[in-house]
Amino acid sequence: MKMCRGLESLPNNCLERAKGLKSRLSIFLQKSDAFSNLGHSNKADKLRPSLQEALQWRETFDKLLTNKHGLTAFRAFLKSEFSEENIEFWLACEDYKNTKSSAKLSSKAKTIYEEYFEKDAPKEVNIDHETRKITKNNLLNPSLSCFDLAQNQIYTLMEKDSYSRFLKSSIYQELTKKPMCSCIQQQNSSKKPHTRTHPVI
Repeated sequence: MKMCRGLESLPNNCLERAKGLKSRLSIFLQKSDAFSNLGHSNKADKLRPSLQEALQWRETFDKLLTNKHGLTAFRAFLKSEFSEENIEFWLACEDYKNTKSSAKLSSKAKTIYEEYFEKDAPKEVNIDHETRKITKNNLLNPSLSCFDLAQNQIYTLMEKDSYSRFLKSSIYQELTKKPMCSCIQQQNSSKKPHTRTHPVI
């Protein structure tokens, strides 16, 4: 199949970025469909958090991240904003800090740096120059804490920025809707006439 002349004139890097954007958009649409269909099947019911569980996520950002359903919902939201690299980097750091073998620290640290810190990295995170420089120096002698400064910066960014928008998003609003049956029950109970009790003479 021939490519149109307009696309042929574009540099290769532009075409690659266009393909990447198309792929990310496809993922977003799949995630959106998945969350819009919550509650429409038995399988979805098992994956859906309870109302009480979802309401707890608004208490603190930590409660959201430490809940498996909350983390899934938050990741889906970040994908919709094309900023999933932030949570993926944070999770990569959590995994890195749980590394038991000191022999693996160097290779894992190098992989994380190449994926999230190198210029034009596939998932480059937005951190300041000083933090980037300190993190690079830490890799000369990798330890479990060599990404702590950058991880804390990304955590703060998500907490102050993405978290508040997530709580207002359609994804979260859908999860915190009261089930229709409970609403009907409440309405019916409020309509029941009160029976007057007569004193016994």
